Amino acid sequence: MNYYTSLMARSKFEELKAPLLFAVTALLPMFLLTSCGTLAGRSNTGVVVTRSAQIRSSTAVVAADLLEVIRGDVVDILDSVDIPDPSDNSKRERWYRVRARDEEKIEGWIEARNIMPDKVLENARKLAEEDKGIQPQATGQLHAGSNLRLTPDRSSNENIMMRLDSGSGFEIIGWKRVPKLKGSETSESDTAPKAGSAAAGPNKGAPSDEENPEDQETTELWYKVRLSPAISPAPEGWIFGKQVELTVPSDIIYYRTGREFVAWRRLDDDSTDESSAAKTKDVAKESRPGSWVILEKSSSKEPHKLDEPDFDRIYVLGYEKHDQDHYTAYRSPDIEGYLPLRVEGRGSNKTFTLRIKDEGGQIKDMQYSLFRDDHGVMRVTPPGEVKGKRKR
Repeated sequence: MNYYTSLMARSKFEELKAPLLFAVTALLPMFLLTSCGTLAGRSNTGVVVTRSAQIRSSTAVVAADLLEVIRGDVVDILDSVDIPDPSDNSKRERWYRVRARDEEKIEGWIEARNIMPDKVLENARKLAEEDKGIQPQATGQLHAGSNLRLTPDRSSNENIMMRLDSGSGFEIIGWKRVPKLKGSETSESDTAPKAGSAAAGPNKGAPSDEENPEDQETTELWYKVRLSPAISPAPEGWIFGKQVELTVPSDIIYYRTGREFVAWRRLDDDSTDESSAAKTKDVAKESRPGSWVILEKSSSKEPHKLDEPDFDRIYVLGYEKHDQDHYTAYRSPDIEGYLPLRVEGRGSNKTFTLRIKDEGGQIKDMQYSLFRDDHGVMRVTPPGEVKGKRKR
């Protein structure tokens, strides 16, 4: 009886074997595509952000170079994988399997830090669209290579868009102080984690409070910047403040009187609504003499606060073309002021608007009017005062 039952079961299995094997064989490619090609069905693309990079045959160190791509090239992103960083096994770096758009449609692997996915670029464009009405508040450049991020946050690498080279210039459209990440580095060095890698933990090599007084700060400064297409495909993003050097125009830099210049706008330029983000010239060196509204801030040895004012004094610098000399047209008393600065109007009929905290502690938009007196000298009428006599 046992032998007969066994024989019948074996016969039944043989009958089911062929269709079962066929079903498994048919489903296996679908399973592999689902598990290994999660990006393939999304029609993702990316743009090359480095000056040049290689598409390689694999992610191995000894892989062959298949094709060189340059900044601005578009590739199709087919897949991604995270592998241990050869320089530090505790970290992982992301690679993309891509298809180039050359005649041969070469496919291979490239490090994620060299590519900005289309979804990241779309988020950067949305950020720029939200801020399109904000005039540049200042200009700056990097004194060391740094990451351009979607948000002012260094606790994760997922918000890194690309790596900007030292010397990269940009317009500053705002800034923000955020809580300092405990144990974080005071700068984003060239060895900062690559885009797409796992979140980094506290920096074990960071100096203690006794070694570095800056570590007593509880906040860190971030700049929101607008970039030229020649520098970045992402039109806007955030940069860690320690890496930024303000490029104060040479026309006004010598008029600092113990306070730092934090923002500035020309007053004798009728193109006040035009952005110069597409210009690559050195604004600090090439600015011609003219009239300016400047926002100043006093230096302090006390730690910075999250909600501290952006500036504490307004300085308007006039320019006399005949004598080719500057003069003080207006200097405000100490105030608590906040960005953005907005200059409007044409010719001598201009105003500039700022957010100022009033005596009741309310932050309100305050408009200052410009006019010229009977001698052609620029004057400023603060909010609430009667405008002086204009020159006819």
